[in-house]
Amino acid sequence: MTIASTSGAPSADPTATPLGFGVGARVTASVMTDDYARVLVDILSRLDLTGLVRETGDVSTYLGGHETHLQRALIDLAEALARTEHHATLSLTLSRGCPGEVVCELPGGAGPRCTDVPEPRRTGRYASAEWALYPLADQVSAGGTAPDHMRDIYAAIDHARELGTFRGSEHFVTRLEGDIGEVIATAVAGWLLVGRSVQHVTSHLILSLNSPSHEARELDGDARDGAAR
Repeated sequence: MTIASTSGAPSADPTATPLGFGVGARVTASVMTDDYARVLVDILSRLDLTGLVRETGDVSTYLGGHETHLQRALIDLAEALARTEHHATLSLTLSRGCPGEVVCELPGGAGPRCTDVPEPRRTGRYASAEWALYPLADQVSAGGTAPDHMRDIYAAIDHARELGTFRGSEHFVTRLEGDIGEVIATAVAGWLLVGRSVQHVTSHLILSLNSPSHEARELDGDARDGAAR
């Protein structure tokens, strides 16, 4: 099923639009309940997809459109999953700057696309997450800046520290924890900030919602607080 929303006259430069620049996400949600299909269909049927294109397959759902609309929909989806009270996971792959497949060339030699970083929206729901960021820059930019993947990744991690969602570095991922909206906004912000100097940027975020281990850790924290008092 595909839902498209467009506005205004078409641009002569396809990279001037989010879809032309390849801005989108691949989303896979899993709910640990016997009637998972009903739960997921119900959530997706109520999801606000204004300004986005959606294509759902048997592996994942593609959402394409402006980064602000993407963040809104992803937070809404994660919040709806959490409100089921079932243990759920949400896997997100974000990509921008490569609308093609094998060949990643934009017409007209277009470079990075700059856009404002959307503000986080708190949901009152907790998530833990594993986050990875991939700046896919291999050539010196027009301004003479040499690619430095770790420089860009460390800058994004510093931004996560500022947002208060950073919890530590683990094998191949960065651990994030906090309000669902702020965790997703952290990944989107890093993706966009790196995208100001790197054309093609991808990011992977896996969220865990209502995990039994979350309750155990909270109980352990309560016990430690009691002992301290």
